[in-house]
Amino acid sequence: MRVRSAGHGLFPATGAILLALFLFLAPLVTAGPAPAAPATDPRIVLLKNREYAPALLKGIREARTSVLLSAYLFKITDSRGNLPRAVAEELIRARKRGVDVTVILEISKKESDNLNRENRHTGAILTRGGVKVFFDSPRVTSHAKVAVIDGRHIYLGSHNLTQSALFHNNELSLLVDSPELAAEVRAWLDRL
Repeated sequence: MRVRSAGHGLFPATGAILLALFLFLAPLVTAGPAPAAPATDPRIVLLKNREYAPALLKGIREARTSVLLSAYLFKITDSRGNLPRAVAEELIRARKRGVDVTVILEISKKESDNLNRENRHTGAILTRGGVKVFFDSPRVTSHAKVAVIDGRHIYLGSHNLTQSALFHNNELSLLVDSPELAAEVRAWLDRL
């Protein structure tokens, strides 16, 4: 294909590229006003490795109305500096100051499974502290690691609530500030 450029003779390669680019972009251009932007643009923070626990603890500490947390594995130990224990304690403190706190934990079909033992242990601690704890159906694995705080702050990623995940492993999560997305996540968690 040859495209004539005004005053510059024939430029077959450049002209073809420009024509192809125009034909590709033309359907994306619409007449009239631009579509409305979402009510709020989400603010996203990348939480790498050890950055996740302090961010989650701060979010729970500052929660004013609600915390909804879903964890595949939430393993509390008596070890000094156990970060999952600090998360559980912060959840209980939030509940005691009037925040609606709900935790959803994974439960598997195998009753002797270590996952079940750890999550039941954590569930009992949280329940004693006034936190609402639910276990998902043993027929379905809920591998989500997510928290929604005050209907707008979403902590979502690979971090389990274990000392290994919060302190040693290479993990990656996001903190997203978006009421719209938080509503979608809550609706999805409500179906567990």
